[in-house]
Amino acid sequence: MHKLSLASGVLPEFGAVDVVEAGAAAGFDAVGLWVDPLEWTAQHARDTRAALARTALPALDVEVVWIRPDTKLDDHRKVLDVGAELGAANVLCVSSHPDVGVTVDELSALCRHAEGSGMRVALEFGIFTEVKNLSQALAVLDRVGHPLRAVLVDPIHVDRSGTTIEQIAAIDPMLLPYAQICDARAERPDPADFDAVITDAIDLREQCGQGVLPLAGMLQALPAGIPLSIELRSAALRDAFAHPALRAKAVLDATRGWMETLA
Repeated sequence: MHKLSLASGVLPEFGAVDVVEAGAAAGFDAVGLWVDPLEWTAQHARDTRAALARTALPALDVEVVWIRPDTKLDDHRKVLDVGAELGAANVLCVSSHPDVGVTVDELSALCRHAEGSGMRVALEFGIFTEVKNLSQALAVLDRVGHPLRAVLVDPIHVDRSGTTIEQIAAIDPMLLPYAQICDARAERPDPADFDAVITDAIDLREQCGQGVLPLAGMLQALPAGIPLSIELRSAALRDAFAHPALRAKAVLDATRGWMETLA
C-alpha cells in the first residue's frame, strides 16, 4: 500500500496549520507544507510543529526551493532548516537557472546542508523550468553525486515533457524516495507559452482516473509502495470545495477510489 500525502498545492490559499488539520480530518497519511523563507517565522514553526504533533501526521516534504538568478542560497538553506525542524522527509527543488553549473552547485550545497537532517533533496523536472525532462534531471543529479540527491516525478510534467514510462522504470530506485500523483487532460499547452504551461500546472489538473494520463503504468514503473504526494492543483476543486478539509477529503476519496480499481 502506498502512503498518501496531501500536497500543499491542493490548498494553496491556506497556511501550513490549515493544511495539517485538513489532511488529518480527511484521513491522509502525511502532508506536504509550503515554506516561504522570506515570510516564515518562529511562530509559524511552533504552530506547525504543534499541529503535526497533535494530529500525529508526518511531513512528507516541504517546498519549494526554486533556484533562479534572483534567489539566494541562504534562503534555500532556510527552507531546509524549516523542513528539518518539522521532521520533513524531503525538500522539493526546481531550477529555473539558465546555467546548469549553478544548478549543480546549489543542489550540491543543499545536499551537504541536509546532512544529518533525515531529508532528501528532490529535484523536480518540468517544461516550466530549465530542467525540462527526466533525462536532464538525471544528468544534473549525476553531476551532484551526493547520496541525499533525489528526483521527483510528477505525472503531468512527465507527460508534458515527453518523458516515457520506460524511462521512469529505469530510474535507480535509490533516487526515488517519493513521487507525486495526479491526472491531466489530453490537451497539452504550447511549451513556448509559459503562462499556458503554468495555468495547466496550477489550475487544470484532474482527479486520478478522470484524465487521460497513463497513471497505472506510471505507478507500476515506480518502486513498490513508494509514498505518493497527491499534487492536485485545480481551480475547479478550489471553486467546488472552499473548506480545506472537504477539498482534501474529495481528493483523497477520488485517489483511493482510483487505486482500488488497480487492485
